[in-house]
Amino acid sequence: MLTGPMLIVVFLIALAFLFLLIIKWKVEPFLALAFTAFATAIAIGIPMKEVPGVVTSGFGSTLTGVGILIGLGVIFGQFLGASGAVEKIASSMLKIFGIKKSPAGLALSGTVVSIPVYFDAAFVILSGLLKSLASRTGISIVTFVTALGVGLITAHNMIAPTPGPMVVAENTGSDLGLFILYGIIVAIPATLVGGYIYGMFIGKRIKTEDEVETVEEEVKQLPRKEISTAMSFGMLSLPIILILANTISQMLFPGTFIETLFGFLGDKNVALLISVLAAIVLLRPYIAEDSGKLYTEAIATGGMIILITGAGGAFGAVINHSGIGDYLITTMQSWSIPVLLLAFIFTQILRASLGSSTVALVTTSSIMGPLVADLGVSPILLGLAICAGGIGLSLPNDSGFWVVNRFGKLTVTQTLKVWTLGGFIAGLTALATVYVLSLFSGILPGI
Repeated sequence: MLTGPMLIVVFLIALAFLFLLIIKWKVEPFLALAFTAFATAIAIGIPMKEVPGVVTSGFGSTLTGVGILIGLGVIFGQFLGASGAVEKIASSMLKIFGIKKSPAGLALSGTVVSIPVYFDAAFVILSGLLKSLASRTGISIVTFVTALGVGLITAHNMIAPTPGPMVVAENTGSDLGLFILYGIIVAIPATLVGGYIYGMFIGKRIKTEDEVETVEEEVKQLPRKEISTAMSFGMLSLPIILILANTISQMLFPGTFIETLFGFLGDKNVALLISVLAAIVLLRPYIAEDSGKLYTEAIATGGMIILITGAGGAFGAVINHSGIGDYLITTMQSWSIPVLLLAFIFTQILRASLGSSTVALVTTSSIMGPLVADLGVSPILLGLAICAGGIGLSLPNDSGFWVVNRFGKLTVTQTLKVWTLGGFIAGLTALATVYVLSLFSGILPGI
């Protein structure tokens, strides 16, 4: 099997080939990802008889986490849209933030939601707002995709109790309460710069086919009778509340029946299933369309998203199996770079090459965490720099890339400009904020 610099070369060639297949030669992303995964595995030198197992296990393990979630999420979104609930929520957000600041409102809403809810689940649940807000404000849907995606991924990487930041806080020996507080402080400017400001910039430069169809689709989905604002927010919040209850019960009632009960009800798949069943029953009076049509459209949409997301996970699994992470760790440990910047770069490179922000955070913190005393830096600052590095540079080997691509109705090129670059800008902003906090070393508690 290949080792050393050749692993990086093969990874870059694989990415370039994948982009050619999808962008230039217009190959369906699922087929392009599947072919690239197999070809890359062979090029790396994985034994031929093991290649199918590596690819299929990567596909399967990815769908273990998001397969059911995506299917249920599409159905849930279909019912929310057909009932007029999404329209009501959009109207309420516009009243609170105003038309011009509505993308900022969505970005900050995403930041809050992503603290208790996993990125994939949160994006699927909230994606129904994108079209409605774009239609009502006249602001590009690309702006809202950027705002939502960046807001969600920033909180996912910066604010515990999501798994990545939790492990980073543990590995660096940081006080968890202060780590959460400073994580929120760092996440807000990162979200506004990468999600809102950059979102407004890129939204004026990208047009999607979906924007032309928005008004027509909204007209077709007029409900039988008007749904209330309270019902609309209640339905959207139901899965979020259930998932949040799971998190809270683990912290407040460990080892009790309450934790067990909400551990089941608050599992992201179970929570969304309960929400879909509630939507089918409670939203029926507000839907004029035939349920069978809604199911058919949702399953057709969800099926392709599931295939593409799974194939992205397969490609990522091949890269992980190659050992590129271990090689990068060994190489970067010898670099003479300021500690906080090194932590950021380390995590960013692992994020891009391995396709998982959580894996990148865990790997970097497990290496640099024990060295905190020797490095002479605040554990919290080091941990926040690591978390900042996990925000950007999402590439096609990341299943989240394809969730944003499909639910945002973007091309691959647009996804790179909107999602990959937007996240990178948010990550740089987060790092800059960490450096600002470092100026108050000895003044702020824990810094």
